[in-house]
Order: sequence, then C-alpha cells, then structure tokens
Amino acid sequence: MNFEIRNVRPEEIDEFRSVAATSLTLSPDVLKGIQPEWTLCGFENERLISSYAAWPLNMRFNGEKVPVAGVTHVGTLPVYRRRGYLRSITSKHFEELYERGEQPIAILVASMAAIYQRYGYGVVSFQNSYKVEPRYLDFIDDVKPRGTFRELGDDEFEALVSIYREFRAERTGYLHRSKAAWDFGILSSIPKKNQVSRIIYEENGKPLGYFIFSVPLRGPIPKQNLTIRDIAWLTPSAYRAIWSFFANMDVIENIVWKQAPVDDPLPHMILEPRMLNIATRDGILGRIVDVKQALSMRRYNTAGKLVFDIHDDFCPWNNGRWKLETSGEETSVSLTGESAEASMSVNTLSLLSFGQISATEAFRMGRMDMSKNASHGKYDSIFRTEYKPFCPDIF
Repeated sequence: MNFEIRNVRPEEIDEFRSVAATSLTLSPDVLKGIQPEWTLCGFENERLISSYAAWPLNMRFNGEKVPVAGVTHVGTLPVYRRRGYLRSITSKHFEELYERGEQPIAILVASMAAIYQRYGYGVVSFQNSYKVEPRYLDFIDDVKPRGTFRELGDDEFEALVSIYREFRAERTGYLHRSKAAWDFGILSSIPKKNQVSRIIYEENGKPLGYFIFSVPLRGPIPKQNLTIRDIAWLTPSAYRAIWSFFANMDVIENIVWKQAPVDDPLPHMILEPRMLNIATRDGILGRIVDVKQALSMRRYNTAGKLVFDIHDDFCPWNNGRWKLETSGEETSVSLTGESAEASMSVNTLSLLSFGQISATEAFRMGRMDMSKNASHGKYDSIFRTEYKPFCPDIF
C-alpha cells in the first residue's frame, strides 16, 4: 500500500476541503482560505485521504510577538483511520517546522485533546462560558459608567483594531488578526440570519473598549439569547460599563459568552456569580517544536538562570539539558553540561512557558521532578505571565 505525504496542488484544493469537511462533519463553506502551500496531506494509492494544514500566525507570548503554526483542518476519512497516518503527518510537519526555523510553536483547537497530547501538545489554556439572565448582572457596588456607547460605523474598522492591539499587548495566546481573520471570524455572518452589532465605549471621546455580539433574527419572539462574540477593554471602568450595558438588555432572555478568559473579572464583580452558570473546557493546545527558539523569543518578567532536562519522544532534537538565562530584556537558551535543577516532558514545558500552571503546581502534580536544592519559587517567578493564557479565536 503506497502512502505519500505532500502539499496539495492548486487543482486539488476542492478535494482537500471535501475530505476535511467529511472528516470533521462540517460544511465546506466554513473551510475557506487555506492556501495549497500551507497543507500537508496524506495520499493512499494517490487518493487524498488525510487532510492537514497550518495557518501562518503570530501570537502574543507573554507580551512578545512569536510566529506560530496554527494547525487546522485535521482529519482522515473514516475508512482509513487507525493506520497511523496522522502521526506520520504530524511528525513530518514538526520536522519541517524545525528545519525551516520559522515557527517554533504549533497551536490548535482540538476536537479531542487526547489525540494531540500523544504528540507532545499540552492544554495550554482553558476557557469559561457564561449563560446569565440580564437581571442577574447586579453589581456589588453601585458605580455608574462615566462614558458613552455608540454603534461602530462601517468606516471605523481601524478603531476595533487599535483597541484590540492595545488589549492583547501583554497577554499570552492572543493572535494577531488580519482583516480576513476579523471578517471570517469575529465579524462573520455565520450563522446566517444573525444581526451582528459592534459597540464602542468611550470616555471623553477616547475609545476604551468594544464589544461585538449577535442576536438571531427569528421574527416576533419575545425573548431570545444574545451571544457575545468578542470583548476588549483597556480600563476597569470600561469593562464594568460593558456589562452594565448588557444588564439593561430587557428583551433578551440570556446573555451567552462561550469564550471567556478564566481570569475574567466578572465573577468577582456581581452579587450572584453562580447565576453566570460558569462551565469550563479546554481552550488551545500548544506544542513547543523548537525548545531553543521558542524559549528565546518569550518575554520574562524576572532575571535569572534555569537548568533543566527535557524529554521529548516525538521531536528528538529537543531532548537534552537546557540552560535558560535571562536579564528580563535579553534571553539565551542553549544546551549545557551543568547540573540540572529540574526534569520534565516537553508537554509540561509548554504548560509552564504559556503560564498555564506554575512549576510548583507541576511538581505537586508529579509532572516535574526537581532536585532538593532547586527553588520552586525561582521557576515560578521566571515563567510567570502577566495574564492567564487565552485565545478567543477559532482557527
């Protein structure tokens, strides 16, 4: 049986979309934009049977811009599954990423995290969802919004971009959005028959936040759900004002926000946080493909030196003892012969570097070994991120 891994050709892109749609049980209409050179697919006896692609993305990594591979459209036709094809394609993709040296991290949104954790990915973020009746958005204090709201004009797209750029600046996991990413993501008309609203919050004429939401147009239904698509805020007063706006949506039965950061402040601001009906699930998965490059490109808030062993069964070039030295401004990462303070899998390293868990937590979970003289606090401090990792985009 002949199995080949390669990019699809331009004339095969429709077949690629068909295989991905069938494998993922999605409509081909939502699988647009992938270029042939971004694909890496499996062919059995010259038939395309496994789809795989990666968006060339940029992500904030504790405030630094880092190029990442946004893995997407991954699927194998049902009758060809359980033959190790995805493993082979993933291995080849990581080899190509390492050889090119352009994207030291791969990220994805998984249908099942178990599939990808076998390949060294870690669940590097979680996300909350809220479903709350507007009447329960009653705040602990009685502070009134100081600013004003207005609908965003069709010619004011750059106002959204400006707020989002400042909002994401110090965060981890947030993507740099192209115009196409906005149009096919947060601002898309999918699902159809939804009215999308874009609202800006201003104080003294200065934009300090925005929120985008949609409401289905279903005729004369007295109450229905409002779905939040995106929120960005630059000050605490802007965030408070946004939720005060939602509290006054009298004809809405429920406010639904399916992708809220786990460190979102709302549960600590309202009188009845249980009425948010918070549910938590995994967010993005991250995979450090190139330890040296990935850790060198990250920002660190504290100066120091770490020496640790990495175990990586999937990317052998990551195996070894690594020394990370940072001044907080400049960082070097190299293989070393010095005594190791800690030992961990590449999966655990992904969680630490994204700020998903601390080294102390990793040690208590049994995910990280540390020598008797090693300082948990030093690892905690160096790997700490300004915010918990989160990505509001689906890619």
